[in-house]
Amino acid sequence: MNHMKKLFLGLALIGGQLMFAQKVVDLKVENGQKKEQPATISKEKVNTYNDNFLAFINALQSSDRKTMDGLLSDKVKEIVTDDVLKKVKDGIDYSKKLEILKVGYYVTMDGISHPNIKYKYAGDKSSKEAISAVFDDDGKILGVLPAKSEK
Repeated sequence: MNHMKKLFLGLALIGGQLMFAQKVVDLKVENGQKKEQPATISKEKVNTYNDNFLAFINALQSSDRKTMDGLLSDKVKEIVTDDVLKKVKDGIDYSKKLEILKVGYYVTMDGISHPNIKYKYAGDKSSKEAISAVFDDDGKILGVLPAKSEK
């Protein structure tokens, strides 16, 4: 009978270990929060976005609100106030010509990729970004962000 108790205790210990054993799963973490993706935007679309942006800048300079509203995406029209436009206007140097620095995509907080063009001032040797513009797929402007100027 004593051997039976030892055998039962041994089986209970082994069974308990098997019952509470955990399966180890390999976990791989990928860099999911990328803000930019490499450019794969066609030349025609880049030209359309660029033309819309330059028209927006000209309308901003002359304070033509009707033209600006026509170039803005419906998603942002309600939140773009005169105060917001004034801040953007103050962040741009109109005496310098803009040229495209880099084309790519900008991923918004909701995870959607939007076309993005980064501009620099012509003749600026440093290749430092002056303005970033984010567009809807149809060419309407979602956002314009002048770079911080060091004064």
